Amino acid sequence: MEQINRSELRKKIMTILYQINVYEANEMEFNVEDLIKESLEIDNEFVKEIVYGVVTYKNDIDELANKYLNGWKINRLGNTDKAILRMGIYELMYTKTPEIVAINEAVELAKTYSDDEVRKMINGVLDKVYHNK
Repeated sequence: MEQINRSELRKKIMTILYQINVYEANEMEFNVEDLIKESLEIDNEFVKEIVYGVVTYKNDIDELANKYLNGWKINRLGNTDKAILRMGIYELMYTKTPEIVAINEAVELAKTYSDDEVRKMINGVLDKVYHNK
C-alpha cells in the first residue's frame, strides 16, 4: 500500500474539518469517524489525532485565533480557511510536530486554497501563536 505523506494527509484533514464546519453551521448530525472513513481508504492515526483534537479543543483554538486575528473573528473566515487555521493552531499547541513544519504546512495549504490576504492572516496568526506559546 502506498504511503501517503503528511502534506497529503493534511489536505485530507482540511477537507474533513471543512465538512464538519458545514455540518455544524447547518446544525446537521454527523459522525466524525464516518467523515474520516469517507476521506481516507486507510486507517491513519495522524489524521484521527488532528481531526479529533481540533473538534475537542475547538473553543480554545478559536479563542487563540481570535486573540491574534486583528479586528477579525475566526467565524468571519471561510470554511476552508477556518479548517486550515484550526489545524495549524492545533498542531502548534498540542502535537510534537516541529513548529516550523506546522506553520509551513498550513501556509502551503492556504497558498492553494485561500486568497492572498487570508494566507497572510493565517501566517500571521500562527506566527504569533508560536511566539507566544
